[in-house]
Amino acid sequence: MAFRRALKHTAVVGGGAVAGVFGLSQLIEYKKTQAQLARVAAEADLRVPFADDLPSRQAQLAALQSTEEFDVLVVGGGATGAGCALDAVTRNLKTALVERSDFSSGTSSRSTKLLHGGVRYLQKAIMQLDYEQYMMVKEALHERANLLEIAPHLSAPLPIMLPVYKWWQLPYYWAGIKMYDLVAGIQNLKSSYVLSKASALERFPMLNKDKLVGAIVYYDGQHNDARMNLAIAISSARHGAAVANYTEVVRLLKTKDPQGGEEKVCGARCRDVITGQEFDVKAKCVINATGPFTDSLRKMDNQETKNICQPSAGVHIVIPGYYSPDNMGLLDPSTSDGRVIFFLPWEKMTIAGTTDSPTSVTAHPIPGEDDINFILREIRNYLSPDVEVRRGDVLAAWSGIRPLVTDPNSKDTQSICRNHIVSISPSGLVTIAGGKWTTYRSMAEETLDAAVKTHGLSAQPCKTVGLMLEGAKGWTPTLYIRLVQDYGLENEVAQHLASTYGGKAFDVAKMAKVTGQRWPIVGKRLVSEFPYIEGEVLYAIKEYACTAIDVIARRTRLGFLNVQAADEALPRIVQIMGKELGWSEEQKTTELEAARKFLYLEMGYRSRSEQLTKTSEINLDNQEVVRYKKRFHKFDKESKGFITTVDVQQVLESINVHIDENALHEILNEVDLNKNGQVEIDEFMQLMSAVKKGQVSDSRLAILMKTAEETLDTRGPVTVDRSGGGF
Repeated sequence: MAFRRALKHTAVVGGGAVAGVFGLSQLIEYKKTQAQLARVAAEADLRVPFADDLPSRQAQLAALQSTEEFDVLVVGGGATGAGCALDAVTRNLKTALVERSDFSSGTSSRSTKLLHGGVRYLQKAIMQLDYEQYMMVKEALHERANLLEIAPHLSAPLPIMLPVYKWWQLPYYWAGIKMYDLVAGIQNLKSSYVLSKASALERFPMLNKDKLVGAIVYYDGQHNDARMNLAIAISSARHGAAVANYTEVVRLLKTKDPQGGEEKVCGARCRDVITGQEFDVKAKCVINATGPFTDSLRKMDNQETKNICQPSAGVHIVIPGYYSPDNMGLLDPSTSDGRVIFFLPWEKMTIAGTTDSPTSVTAHPIPGEDDINFILREIRNYLSPDVEVRRGDVLAAWSGIRPLVTDPNSKDTQSICRNHIVSISPSGLVTIAGGKWTTYRSMAEETLDAAVKTHGLSAQPCKTVGLMLEGAKGWTPTLYIRLVQDYGLENEVAQHLASTYGGKAFDVAKMAKVTGQRWPIVGKRLVSEFPYIEGEVLYAIKEYACTAIDVIARRTRLGFLNVQAADEALPRIVQIMGKELGWSEEQKTTELEAARKFLYLEMGYRSRSEQLTKTSEINLDNQEVVRYKKRFHKFDKESKGFITTVDVQQVLESINVHIDENALHEILNEVDLNKNGQVEIDEFMQLMSAVKKGQVSDSRLAILMKTAEETLDTRGPVTVDRSGGGF
C-alpha cells in the first residue's frame, strides 16, 4: 500500500506529468521561472545590514556579550547549525551562533562532496515498499535543486556512471535510475541515459572492459562542502546574526519557569577559545546542532538523558586526477562487503569513498590504513589492469563522523533513524540531529518551526528557499574572464577564484599582490601546482579564519587535496597570518606545529609517510639490486655507503642542473629515515622497493637520480676540463 501511494504521488507531481503537458523548451523555461520566483520571494523585504562590510570576529564577540537577550542561540557551526542561524535571522529573529572550533571543522567538511537524493535509498524504498524512505529521497532531490540554484559558483551537476557487467542488471538498474529521474520531477537535473560498452569506454577510458556490458549515466550535484558551509554562515552574518567560531559552550544557563516552576534553558555560558574569556549569552531558545557531539550538549541539559547518537566513520581518499575523466564520476553499487563506493573528479583530483564503520566520537578522527587499502582494492576491481593503482598515489585521506541517531520518542530506541530528528527536552532545549548535507536547509526550517511553536517566538515564515548565498550574487560562468582581463591573473587562478568566491572574487583579487613578472601581473601562488594565491590568506582572515589549519583545510582545500603541498605552503601562510594578526614568533611556531600535526594525523600524512620506514621489506630481484647500486654509486663516488646534499649537488652541477640547497635538503629528508642528514644505501634500496610496490610515488629523489643517471649515460664521461678541473 505504501508503495502504491508513492507511485500515485509521483504521478501527480513527477516530471513525466509536466513533460506531457509542456514541450522540453517550455519545461526548461518553466523551471527557470519557478526558480526566479522563489528567489524574488526569498529576498523580498529582507534586511541585509552588512551587505558591504562583514563584521570582524571581535565585533561579533562584542555583539554576543552586549546583547541583552537573543531570540535564538544556535550551538554548532556545521551545515545544519549555520542553516538554522540563516533560517532564524531571515525570519526576523535576533540570532546568535557559536562554534567551539571553526565553521565546518567537523563532518560538514569531510563529506563525499555530493548533493544527492540517494539512489540507494530509493532502491530500498521500492524493494521494501517504504513510503517514508521514498519521501526522504524526494525531499533531498528538491533540496539538491535549491542548493544548485542558490550557490551556482560552489556547486554543479555531475554525471555519474554506473558500469554494468551482467546483462540482467542493465534493465534492473535502468528502471531504478529512471525512477530516480521521475521522483525528481521538474527539478531533475538532466535525463539519465544508457551507454554501449564502446561508448562507456570512450567516456571513461580507465574502466575495466573485461565482461563490461554497458553503463548507465545519471546526474547528481557536486559541491565544495566546506566553502558551502562557510557561505551559509557568512550569509547569516550579513543578515545580522552574531556568529563566532572558536567559542565553546561551557554550560547551559537555566531559570525557573514562574508558572510551572520547572527549570528552563535560557542561554549558555560561553568561552572564547583563543583568549579564554568567559561570558553569558542569554536566549529565549537554544538549538543544539552539534552533529556527532549532540549527546554532549543534551547531557549538559540533563545528565540522565540517554545517548541518541550512534557515530559512524567514513573514510575518503584523494588520488591524482588522471585516475578519472574530468567530468564523469563512477558509482560502485555493491562492493565486496556490500558498501557503496563513489569515485569522483573533484578540484582536478579524484576523490574515492566512503567506508562505513562504527567509531567513537572525537573532534580529531584519523583515517585508518585498513580503510585506505579497502578503497584502493575496490578501485582496482573497476579500473583497467593497465592502470596501476598505487598506495603511494594517495595524496590525502580523511575520516568524517556521520551522526546517525535513534529517535528518543520512539518505543524502539535501538532502531536507527534513517532521516533526521527534531526533539525538545522538558527544559526547552531544541535538538536537531541526523540527516545529511543535502537536506540541511529543510532540516533547519523544521527545527525553527518547532522552536517558534515551543517557545512562542514572534517570527515570519521561512524565507530560505531560493535565498542566494554568499558569493552567488554577481557570479556568471564567464566571470573568470573579467578577472584575467581586469587584474592580470593566470587563467587557472581566475577560474579557481570565480568558482570559490563567486561575485566576491574581485575582493580577493584586489588583495593579491603584484608579482613583478611579465605574467601573471598579480597573484603569487602558495604552491606552484595549485591555483591558491597568497591574497586568499588575507581574505581568509576576513572570513573568520583564526588558525593556519582554517586556511589549509576550509578557506582553501589544499590540505584535503595534497598533504605534501599543504605542508610546503604552511610557512608562508603562517608568515602572512602572523603579520596580519600580530602573532609573536612563539605563536607562529605553535601554529606551524599544530597545522603539521593536523596534516600528519587527520589528513593522512602519517599513513603516507609510514609507507617508507626503517623496517620496510626490500623486495627487489638481483638485476634491480645491481641496477640501483650502480645508480647510487654514481652519486657516492667515494664509496662511503651514503650520499649527502653535497654529493647530489656535484653530480647535478656536472650536468648543468641547479637546485636550491634548501630544496635539496627537503628532498633528501623525505628518504633519510634515520634523520642523520644523509641517505644510506639501505635507505635508497628501501625507497626503490617501495616505488616498485606502489607504496611510494612521485619521490623527488628517485626521479632526480634516475634522470641524472640517464643524462650521464647519454653524455658519457665528463672530462677534467669540462668539470672545471676538479681537485
